Amino acid sequence: MLIKPDLKDEKIITCLQDAYGLTIEKVVFLPLGADFNTAVYRITTNNGSDYFLKLRSGEFLEASVSVPKYLADLGIKQVISPLATKTGQLWTSLASFKAILYPYVEGCNGVEAKPSDDHWVQFGAAIKKLHSVDIPNALTSGTPRETFSSKWRETVKAFLMRIENEVFEEPVAVEMALFLKSKSSEILKLVERAEELAITIQKQPLDYVLCHADMHGWNLIVDKEAALYIVDWDTLIFAPKERDLMFVGAGIWVSSLTAAEEESLFYQGYGQITINKDVLCYYRFERIIQDIGDYCEYIFLSDEGGDDRMQCFEHLQPVFLPDGAIERAYDSCNTRKIL
Repeated sequence: MLIKPDLKDEKIITCLQDAYGLTIEKVVFLPLGADFNTAVYRITTNNGSDYFLKLRSGEFLEASVSVPKYLADLGIKQVISPLATKTGQLWTSLASFKAILYPYVEGCNGVEAKPSDDHWVQFGAAIKKLHSVDIPNALTSGTPRETFSSKWRETVKAFLMRIENEVFEEPVAVEMALFLKSKSSEILKLVERAEELAITIQKQPLDYVLCHADMHGWNLIVDKEAALYIVDWDTLIFAPKERDLMFVGAGIWVSSLTAAEEESLFYQGYGQITINKDVLCYYRFERIIQDIGDYCEYIFLSDEGGDDRMQCFEHLQPVFLPDGAIERAYDSCNTRKIL
């Protein structure tokens, strides 16, 4: 979220004092991320200690804090554990938000920092542990299970029909509508291919594991000492392992490596694995479709959002470029997938 929520700093200070026993010196909003339901802050206490505060509105999955805490306690260094309140909870309530507090990590995300070869290997090893570790059911209660829903495909088709007939006045909506019209045929082919794959893979026997489900460069942090962290566990889901593995080599962010280089390094850490090509291909198409649907809802259903609106539009355009996410999605349907 790039726009600061309508929430007074004094309320944040009181909340953190009551829940965590902290005396706050400074509250600084950080305009980071493309998640419209999440706002983040840097919190500084009177003794100079810094914390990272995450405010989550809307649906809140308790596993998004209990699972990383469990993984960090197992010694997985790439996971940052949320801090407990005075009563031992991993979150507290603040107005319409759930507030989660973390140690502050000074660093850059994986898009800015360009993870090293060793970071990619660490990344693979950490995700393998997530997919392999036996996490108590009590910690994953409420975590959704993959159903291969047509929700986002139907959403995108509805918006493509809407922009053919509706006139928009807000500048970003106007640009978005024109861009989508120019890509309409291509997008409908994506939707059709995803629908075909969804039908195909639901007839197959599939193993489900706990997946992070949002493993892109913006959710990787490299700190000042070059330590790697995987953050943002809000999208946890039980799904085929390809739900996570599809991000490696998908072109969703510019990593400075080719798809083959990303895969080679990542699987050094993850280990040799046979990947279901149909499932991987489905998830790559479906991710693109979901992003289009998300951005359409944000841009066309209201005029609010300011800079967040333009960020959505800017994030969408590279998907259609040569060697972008769409081209790589099609490539994944035509190549071997034993890594």
